[in-house]
Amino acid sequence: MASQAILLRREGAVLVLSNNNVAARNALSPEFYEALSGALSDAAADSTVGAVVLTGEGGHFCSGGDLRQLATRRELPIGERREKLEGLHNLIRSVRDFPKPVIAAVEGAAAGAGLSLALACDMLVAARTSVFSAAYVKVGLTPDGGATAFLAEFVSRQVLTELCLTGERLSGERLHALGPVNRLVEHGQALAEAIALAAQIATGPERAMSRIKDLCWQGQRNTLDAQLELEARYMVLSQESEESREGINSFLEKRQADYTALRTAGELKIQNGQQKGEDNGSL
Repeated sequence: MASQAILLRREGAVLVLSNNNVAARNALSPEFYEALSGALSDAAADSTVGAVVLTGEGGHFCSGGDLRQLATRRELPIGERREKLEGLHNLIRSVRDFPKPVIAAVEGAAAGAGLSLALACDMLVAARTSVFSAAYVKVGLTPDGGATAFLAEFVSRQVLTELCLTGERLSGERLHALGPVNRLVEHGQALAEAIALAAQIATGPERAMSRIKDLCWQGQRNTLDAQLELEARYMVLSQESEESREGINSFLEKRQADYTALRTAGELKIQNGQQKGEDNGSL
């Protein structure tokens, strides 16, 4: 990619995307939104990518919005301010809707919208020494990027209110205790652990994993009946797939399942409109 807002590297079937705004502790920018969204779009169409790890260069995940840029926006008409905010919100949606697993590897700070971005990922690996904060209140702002929605999945309304009204800094250990952190590691080990976790799942059944990701997202929001309907739709579709044929046969034959040959660029469309339409029309 021409943009240096993010750095890309491959670790087998794992794509590592790293925020590269080191001078500003990886504060977010429109350039980052564009670069990350583009990288995710490319990865969605690349059958050799099984999972993505999102991290930051220079010892920090992301310090949130650039306050210097935010300070200039107060002079803009409200419509333009809203349009610029939608850049962040569309980025959060692109992480949520990405059809493959995304794992955040957090060292240092994940503050403000950086916290939102980390929580938007499907899984989170954090160093014990990492620091998380919904610090908006400290500069007279309110949360964005889905921070309150994501935190509300793990904590009570009372705890959520405390976190947002105090802007309290949470250690990786505290956030692990609250629930959002999957793996807690020593300082400097978050990226290696996240890549190992991503590699563990990256060669799994592509379409089944995409549906599982969607089920996990929707399960936090659906009624039981709506979730049962979604589970039924995906189970019926999965039963007729070549992935389930390979998975069941390998189990019965007492061998390791091999989904590599089934991972074709055109098959994985679960999260975009084309495949969603096909799924909805099949039942």
